[in-house]
Amino acid sequence: TASGGTSYLWNTGATDNPYIVTPTIATNYKVTGTDANGCSNTAQATVTVNALPTITVNSTTICNGASATLNAGGGNTYLWNTGATSNSYLVSPTATTIYSVTGMNVSGCFNTAQATVVVNPLPVVVTNGGTICTGNIINVSASGANTYIWNTGATLNSFNVSPTVSTNYFVTGTDINGCKNTSQ
Repeated sequence: TASGGTSYLWNTGATDNPYIVTPTIATNYKVTGTDANGCSNTAQATVTVNALPTITVNSTTICNGASATLNAGGGNTYLWNTGATSNSYLVSPTATTIYSVTGMNVSGCFNTAQATVVVNPLPVVVTNGGTICTGNIINVSASGANTYIWNTGATLNSFNVSPTVSTNYFVTGTDINGCKNTSQ
């Protein structure tokens, strides 16, 4: 914005006052102001351009029911689309979710980055049991996962048991994404 004259001419050819500019690098602007008597003089304004911060944030994959920590970097202050303001942010989405974070540097310049938290479903582990007479054998089995661990230590999806009293067998099944669920 120039003052002191009645008309103005900028080195860019513009005659507006104030004059809106959007330089991408530091730029000097010269303006010649002319008063009502036709006398003129020149002044200069420098617009310094501060760089935008490069904001980073990690994406991750979790199993349903788990939490993930998103860590933003590159700024001095942060604002997440959820309203959180720390650079490290603990989230527990139940479905795949995109989070955005805006980081601001000491110059007041800001930029935004996005993180995707992919949420994998838990496997549906199905087991069978039954009723037997003392001394008999029954097969217990599980399905719906890729690997299994039973409370007995067995790691097969199916094995024979011959309990002498009514017994509960628990199995934890893990799918190819590393997500786990339990059944009995």
